[in-house]
Amino acid sequence: MTQLMRWTKHNAHLLPVLGLVCICCLLVPKKSRAQGNWQLDKMPPNLETELALSALPPHLRAGATVYLLDPAKGYYIAQKGSNGFVCFIARTNWEWCEFRPDVFAPISFDAEGARKLFPLYRDPAAMRASGKFTPQQIKDTMMARIKKGIYRAPARVGISYMLAPVMRVYTGKPGDNTVMTMNMPHFMFYAPYITNADVGIVPNSPHGPWLLNSTYSPEGYLIMPADKEESAKIIADGKDLLKRLEDYNACFKVSAPMHH
Repeated sequence: MTQLMRWTKHNAHLLPVLGLVCICCLLVPKKSRAQGNWQLDKMPPNLETELALSALPPHLRAGATVYLLDPAKGYYIAQKGSNGFVCFIARTNWEWCEFRPDVFAPISFDAEGARKLFPLYRDPAAMRASGKFTPQQIKDTMMARIKKGIYRAPARVGISYMLAPVMRVYTGKPGDNTVMTMNMPHFMFYAPYITNADVGIVPNSPHGPWLLNSTYSPEGYLIMPADKEESAKIIADGKDLLKRLEDYNACFKVSAPMHH
């Protein structure tokens, strides 16, 4: 204390400057960092590739571009395709505003979806991988970009296949953060900014079709499940893949045969 008093007495002329420095330090925003579960594990590449490709019908797989996820950087091209289709495993859904380590959604897009909709997955994945953003900051950034027109809806009718034998996904709208592992091969047709009333859909129909994300995002879909026979064949043909996925991570153990 005595030394502090002596320093203050001999350097009184510096106190206003020091006070200004302290105030400036308080006003400088701190760099945000993600909290909890922002770091994802790296799936074995062969397993990730097979699961991603399983989203597509068999006749489209050989010519598709496959994106794999580097948890430290984001998505990268592991297989360059020729038919315009892309496929990948979605592990961050920015609309739900949380970081989970256990979301695995095999998804694909046609050429138009690859241009317009894949960035809605690519960019949040890169932000999460950087460790510099919270879930809320990512959501705010994405919504701001949508409002500015940086992300736009597909310019034509198109399709996203989600025909994988298994997926672990959110089961409700943003705000309901329930996640479930399920067998539900289905088709998603681009339907941005429309309502159930626009197309005469009965909400919560047990058999579909359903609308997803359609009122607030360019990534709106009209979803139709595959029929029972096709779904049963997809699941039977994927039994070896299902076993390897369960061995990799117990969260792939199916908790419901069909659910939406």
